Order: sequence, then C-alpha cells, then structure tokens
Amino acid sequence: MFGSHLSIAGGLEQAVAEASSLGFDCVQVFTRNQRRWESPPLEGEEIERFLAARRAHGWLDDPGRVVSHNSYLVNLAAPAGGNRNKSIKAQRAELERCEALGILRCVIHPGAHLGTPPPRGPLVRGAAIGPDELAGIERVADALDGIHRDLPGLRVVTLLENTVGSGTNLGAEFAHLAAIRARVREPERVGFCLDTCHAVAAGWDMSTPARARAVLEAFDEACGLDRLLAFHLNDSKGALGSRLDRHEHVGEGQCGEACFRAIVRDPRFARIPKILETPKETDADQVPWDAVNLARLRAMQVRRRVPITGRTRGDRVKDRSADDSPRRGRSGST
Repeated sequence: MFGSHLSIAGGLEQAVAEASSLGFDCVQVFTRNQRRWESPPLEGEEIERFLAARRAHGWLDDPGRVVSHNSYLVNLAAPAGGNRNKSIKAQRAELERCEALGILRCVIHPGAHLGTPPPRGPLVRGAAIGPDELAGIERVADALDGIHRDLPGLRVVTLLENTVGSGTNLGAEFAHLAAIRARVREPERVGFCLDTCHAVAAGWDMSTPARARAVLEAFDEACGLDRLLAFHLNDSKGALGSRLDRHEHVGEGQCGEACFRAIVRDPRFARIPKILETPKETDADQVPWDAVNLARLRAMQVRRRVPITGRTRGDRVKDRSADDSPRRGRSGST
C-alpha cells in the first residue's frame, strides 16, 4: 500500500489516474485549494467522476486507497478568536467533502497552541505536558467534539499527525496525540498518522533496526498501533532533533534506511497506506522522483539472505552486523 500526495489539477480523478500510472496502490490529495479558507461546494458531476475513476482502478471499496490532507491554514489548537472559528468551520467543511467523496481518512496536524514556546533543542521524551500545551490539547479535543456533534454518523476518521514540534506546534511527543484522542467524546472517530521525517526531526532516532522498533513500540504504548491508519514515508533533510520540517527523497536524508525497513517489512502495516510527500521533480535521468522513491521502498521490502557456501561464520556475522548499522543517505537539496 504505497502512495503519494498528488495534484488534483484538472479534477480529483486525475490524482487517482496518475497514482495508478506511477504504480502506486493509494493516493493522498487535498480535496480543495488548501491556501484558502473558503472553497466552492463540490458539484455532483465532480463527485461522480472521482468515484468512477476509483471504480475503474478497483479502489472504490477499500478505505485505505484514498487519504485526504486538510488545509495547512487550520489550527484547532488556537485560542478563542476569529482564526479558531475559521479553522473549525474549514475542518467541518473538509470532513463533509471527504464524506461526499467516499474518502474515509483525513489527516490533520494538531495545531499550535500559540502560548509560550518550549525550550529549543531535541525532544525530551517523557517530559510532562506543560500548561500551554495542555490548553492547546484541550482546545483541539473540544473543536473535534463540536465538529462531531454537527456531523453525526459521519464515517470519516480524523488522523492526528505527529509533527517536528517547531514553535508552539503540538505533536512532537506521541503523548500529545494520545491526550487529544483520550479527551474526545467519540474516540472511535479519531486515529493517527505517523510521519517519519517529522519523527526523526523531532528527536525520535530510527537509524538502526533496534532503534526503529523502539520508536514504533513507543508509539504503540502511547497511541496504539491499532489506531495507526496512515504513514507519511518521507526522509528528513534536517538532522535528528533539528525540528526542521523539510522532506527529502527516500535514502537522501537523515532518517536512515532502517527507519523505512521497519515499516515496509512489518506485516501489521501491510494494508495501511504509506504516502510519499517528497518533491515532485525528476531525477538526473528524467525519471519522476515518485517512481524512484517507490522503487527504493519496494526494494527495502526484500530481506537479503547471505549465502553460506564458501563463507566463514565470521563473514556471516559481519554481514548481519552491517545490516543493523545506521544507514545515512546523501544530503541534497529539495
């Protein structure tokens, strides 16, 4: 279940067609212009074209095939005021659009509490949630409760995404995401999305198999892997703990290959959409980077087997040790 965030220029159905042509199994889209608060309502023909495209590619009945990402303008953690009201209205409209389009997973960032920023530097795991963070968490939960009351029976699940935690943004700590869901009156309508770039840039080290497993275990303990309904598989331009939200091509950044292997080889995640949000240009050979990144991820699914014949036990131990070592890609510009 690999996919990419693709443009809806020319119609939502174009994203489905492009994803399929690139060899993807799923796709993530903005259902509208994410730089504007207001958008025109969906037309019936627009909905029908989108559903027809999904049906043509066999994607209509699987809820993981299409994921929405809400507008970056939305900040449900904001204090009372005009921006908060506009954020709630925009998020309500986004969920209504998703329902009409049969998109049952909508990724959102928790938002920024806009109070006192935490000390700069790497993530301090297990640190107590501060008063401004707690206030922001409670505002997110309250906003979701209001939206849920306004939209009873909606099938769309809101997926809270982890963040790098820059400024006053919530979500660098998995505990922030868990605390929001714990306060929502209908928690079954809330799940999670794990972004690899955001995790590493926030300070979650996934550079070796053991460290990657430990991060997934920490996520499971805080949030529950049963509620993890989407991944964003992005490499990180920023170093571990840098708090820099800059996505890089797979293998070209600071996450380490073990980070991606831990996810793509885990059978528990086989049917969970794994979305690329990496730059869309072509590589030096004019191959679309989406195709390059997809090939790299699929190659990581294959477990290497060391031939025994003609090799000493010491050689085999060296090979296993090398496979467990941190893998760092070349740095490059996006």
